[in-house]
Amino acid sequence: MEKTFRAALDRVNESIAVKMTVLFGSIWCVYAFLVFSLVPVLVPQWENTLLYISNCIQLVALPALMVGSSVLSRGADKRAEEDHQALVEILSDVREELADLKTFTAGLVQRTSEVLERPQLENVSISDQTFVNVESQNDKTPD
Repeated sequence: MEKTFRAALDRVNESIAVKMTVLFGSIWCVYAFLVFSLVPVLVPQWENTLLYISNCIQLVALPALMVGSSVLSRGADKRAEEDHQALVEILSDVREELADLKTFTAGLVQRTSEVLERPQLENVSISDQTFVNVESQNDKTPD
């Protein structure tokens, strides 16, 4: 019971930290802080109050950003590990295909060498009764 409560509490805390990280990382937050920093120009008597508020924001935001970044990096690390495993499997498949290709190529080279080493035929049988005398290029004499 306590473990499930603790796990649920951790998930909620991590979710809040990630949402705060995304919020503080947005351009809208930059605009809000820009306007917040210009308020003392318009209303100088609020300067001390705004300074106190900005310090409180920093005290809350910095640890939340650190936790959110940690949670996000864990997710990125998990995705990187999954990508790595997929690439290792692909590499294994490519190596198997390459080995098969090398075996096939070696057999093809051997068969080609055997064919090239066969003696030239002088008589070619076109049918069972007819033989045609084929002269090789070396045997021809110029007229």
